[in-house]
Amino acid sequence: MHISILTFDGFNELDSLIALGILNRIKTPGWRVTLASPTPRVESMNGVDIARHVSLAEASTADAVLIGSGMKTREVVADTAIMAQLQLDPARQLIGAQCSGTLVLAKLGLLNGVPACTDLTTRPWVQEAGVEVLNQPFFANGNVATAGGCLASSYLAAWVIARLAGEEAAKDAIHYVAPVGEKAQYVEMTMKHIRPVL
Repeated sequence: MHISILTFDGFNELDSLIALGILNRIKTPGWRVTLASPTPRVESMNGVDIARHVSLAEASTADAVLIGSGMKTREVVADTAIMAQLQLDPARQLIGAQCSGTLVLAKLGLLNGVPACTDLTTRPWVQEAGVEVLNQPFFANGNVATAGGCLASSYLAAWVIARLAGEEAAKDAIHYVAPVGEKAQYVEMTMKHIRPVL
């Protein structure tokens, strides 16, 4: 299984890297998690410079694709060259978006008639794109999921794991990263959000 996290210049570290860390808790053969970007290197909103693992074209062939958020998402969706590279298809892959990544899904036409989650800053732009925004941290409809709020990236990662490797694997991954003394509560809270849409 290949899971790729789309990461653009100005990316939010919490959205992309929390998901990356949780998804990499799965250690089964063939499980691969990558960061994808339109350029060989991207810089986060706080100056963290990272190298991509794969191109956007390769990410578009992944079994699951998560779209992280960032300060320049409106520039991304206005860039026809970047958007043309995103050949995503919920009929053949899981697709998720975090915060302003939801705007990318809206502009790709993957949220037509489907409500979505996003962060408070991005909310008006997603609404302008014709998408109903929910006041909750996570929602999924079929193979498309959205999350709102940086720490909701754990729900998005757990949803991908549950769909591709099973609920027990998702619980184990969240248990591993949850704070000591609060592990059971974190697992329960995460599963409360994702189980109804599995």
